[in-house]
Amino acid sequence: MVLVPGLLPPSRENWELINYAWQFFPVITAIQWVLDWYPQGKTSVESKWNIPGRIAWITMEAPGFITLLYIMFTLPKELGIESLPWGNWTMAGLFTIHYLYRSILSPFLNPSMSPTHIVVWALALSFQLINATCLGGWLAGYGPTTVHDWSGRLYLIEVGMVIWGWSFLANMYHDDDLREIRRAAARRQKRESLAAQEKEREKEKKEGGEGKGKAVPGVDKVYMMPKNGLFGYVLYAHYLCEWAEWAGFWMIGGWDCVPARSFLLNEISTMLPRALQGKRW
Repeated sequence: MVLVPGLLPPSRENWELINYAWQFFPVITAIQWVLDWYPQGKTSVESKWNIPGRIAWITMEAPGFITLLYIMFTLPKELGIESLPWGNWTMAGLFTIHYLYRSILSPFLNPSMSPTHIVVWALALSFQLINATCLGGWLAGYGPTTVHDWSGRLYLIEVGMVIWGWSFLANMYHDDDLREIRRAAARRQKRESLAAQEKEREKEKKEGGEGKGKAVPGVDKVYMMPKNGLFGYVLYAHYLCEWAEWAGFWMIGGWDCVPARSFLLNEISTMLPRALQGKRW
């Protein structure tokens, strides 16, 4: 079913235009080198335009793989392609696996998530939709359409999949290391709060009160320097692992796969300034 004629799924002309323009996205992200305003995560701000963290994260990240899968199932019919080769579905599967973890599972594994400003949400959503359109169009009919298009590249595909797989696991490992810092801090705060309340009750009893104790406020957020794994060498190890992941993805598609190359370069151009900003913070 065609949702938006010419765009979802994209026509050949529109896809080529979007795919070409998407290569220049790093020019737009250059503003991050001079602007520290990034109201999300640990640098979030109080604003009436904030969206709750988990809701924002899911709704701005999940549309990416949903759009890609939609194009994969609809565009071939529009082009008269009966079936797509295994390589196309392999890349679509890897992309979907990553974003099922990132957009659906990860928000519920996080002990807490700071609110996200609607501007950041809108920009991230736009990134996902455009990126998925470029990749989806290439995988669904405007790129390789037969097994012969994948022939002679088995070695590179295997190496790319190994790089993608290990990088994906490393990404999850370092994500969970960051979560454990917050989980440990929450446990410590709970113990300290209970101990403080117990002291307050004992004090009230001595003074002839009921001994109920007063609630002791905990610390809302705690940020510590992680040290496990690659965090011992780089501050944003989870970013580095994700870049390696998409480098492997690009290798699977081939060095001439423009959408995969743009995806990697656009991620780096978006996340690297953010990492340097976090270091300054």
